Amino acid sequence: MLRRAGGAVLGCVLLAVAGPLVPTASAAGGGVCDSSGLLVTVCAGDRAERPGGDGKPASSKPSGGKGKPAKKVKCHYVKLVPQPSKDSMTYQVATGGETPKGPGALYTVDCPESSRVSVVWRADGEDDVVTIDPEVLARQAVDSMTLRPPKVASPRADGRYLIGTPMWMWVEPGAYRMGPVSASASAGSVTVTATARVERLVWDMGDGTKVTCHGPGTRYTPDQGKAMSPDCGHRYERPGEHQVIVTAHWDVEWEATGGDGGTLAETRTTELVAELHEGQVLNTR
Repeated sequence: MLRRAGGAVLGCVLLAVAGPLVPTASAAGGGVCDSSGLLVTVCAGDRAERPGGDGKPASSKPSGGKGKPAKKVKCHYVKLVPQPSKDSMTYQVATGGETPKGPGALYTVDCPESSRVSVVWRADGEDDVVTIDPEVLARQAVDSMTLRPPKVASPRADGRYLIGTPMWMWVEPGAYRMGPVSASASAGSVTVTATARVERLVWDMGDGTKVTCHGPGTRYTPDQGKAMSPDCGHRYERPGEHQVIVTAHWDVEWEATGGDGGTLAETRTTELVAELHEGQVLNTR
C-alpha cells in the first residue's frame, strides 16, 4: 500500500538557529544564559512528513546512558533594531540605570527552557561578532517545505498486472509532489530563498531492475494497446508480488542576500506492491 501523510497547513514559524550561525557568548551583566543564537524567521508550509519522506511523524531517540543528564539552559539573543533611546525605560532597566562601560547594544534574550524573556545590554567585542552561514539558512528553509513523497497512480497497489505486458508508470503531479516549491529563511540582514524541484524519479521495481524517469510519467489510455510508455515504463517477466520503491530526487537551488547561492539535495520515498499474474489481463490504467 502507498504511504501517505496528512494535509498541508500553511503558516510561519520561528526557529532558533544555533551552531555556525553564532559563536557562544555570555551577557556582560552576568547571570544570563551562556549560549547564544539568532532568531530565524521561516515562512512556508507545514512539515507533515519527516525529511525522509516516508509519511511517518518525526520521532526523537533518547540518548544512551543511565539516568537523565542535567539540562543546560540555552538562550537566544537578537539585537534590537532600532536601539531604544538612552532615556527610555527599556534602556534604563537593561543597564540598571548605569552608564555601560564601552560600546555595546541592547539585545532581547529568550530562554525558553526557563521561561525567561528580557532585554539585556551586551558589550561589543569579538564574542559578539555574528557570522551567518547562508547554507545553514538554506537548510532551514528546505526543512520548512512540504516536500511530499510521490503519489503513485500506476502501478496501483491494488492492481493486477500481466507478465510480459508493458506497464506504464506515472505519479500524480503537483507542486509539493514534483515542484517547484519555495521557502525562505532570514537571520539578521541575510535572507535565503530556496526553490525545490524533482530532478528524477528512480523506480526500484523489486525484480532486480531500476528505472529512472525524468518527469511524472505518461498516463495510460486504452487506445495505447500494448505499446510501451514513451518515458516511464517496465515489463515484468516473472509472476508474484514485487515490492516497488519510488524515490523522488529533489534538486534545491538557493540564493542569499548579496548574491551567494548553491544547491542542496533531498529525497522522498513511496513504497507499494505490484502483483503480477499469468493470463490475458491488460493494464487498463
